[in-house]
Amino acid sequence: MPISKCLKKSEPLWKGWDRKAQKNGLRHQVYAVNGDCYVGEWKDNMKHGKGTQIWKKKGAIYEGDWKFGKRDGYGTLSFPDQEMGKPRKVYSGWWKDDKKSGYGIQFFGPKDYYEGEWCGNQRSGWGRMYYSNGDIYEGQWLNDKPHGEENGNRYEGYWERGMKNGPGRFFHLDHGQLFEGFWVDNVAKCGTMIDFGRDEAPEPTQFPIPKVGTPRDRKWSTDNQVPRPDSRLSGMRPGPSEISPDETKVQLHLEPDLLCDPKQVTLVAPSVKWHLGDLTGVF
Repeated sequence: MPISKCLKKSEPLWKGWDRKAQKNGLRHQVYAVNGDCYVGEWKDNMKHGKGTQIWKKKGAIYEGDWKFGKRDGYGTLSFPDQEMGKPRKVYSGWWKDDKKSGYGIQFFGPKDYYEGEWCGNQRSGWGRMYYSNGDIYEGQWLNDKPHGEENGNRYEGYWERGMKNGPGRFFHLDHGQLFEGFWVDNVAKCGTMIDFGRDEAPEPTQFPIPKVGTPRDRKWSTDNQVPRPDSRLSGMRPGPSEISPDETKVQLHLEPDLLCDPKQVTLVAPSVKWHLGDLTGVF
């Protein structure tokens, strides 16, 4: 009895060629049909990682980060300059989805440039614009135009991924305050806030920030009186105080008819050592 076998269908040759042509990892010059050239890293046949793109028609050059075929991360865009004979930097900063997004610097001319925040290829957020005639605008931007009141608030410090990251200072000039500390992804994590130009601020805070010092920084005199206790301790009266350079000692006397729990006794005075019977504490 004859035996028949089914022949396996061979894979079309183009599939094998296409599989071998898929670009992954670092590649040398790869040219497109229109003459554009790319040198850098690839992933799944898309530009991904570090790379340089040169557009033949305009001569523009982009050097920086790519993500799945789009400019994403930090990068620099340059255009050819006929006078200088070499590429002229136009934009240096952060990108997202092939558009300027985050902190960046745009050069419009030899003396005209903008530094600040971007969103969707437009100036948006805080920024400072320098003009060739010497004028400077500093304030908020929206849809590539100055927006809102110019208050002079600004941040000086380190940036990462288009956001405030690391040590920096933020000047709240509209309220007359200065914050200096550490930032993580645009959020201030720790630092100090002090008054800065409060007298010249257009909208100063209601109260100034009190100065912080040690007991030795305060000047005490024998005329100092212990703050009177609240109404709940009406039977308590302050006694004579003994003043020393290092601390203030206060002797408290309780009226015979007053019964109270020593744990409930609360005094408000900075760095005062008190004695209540055989109990001693510092507050």
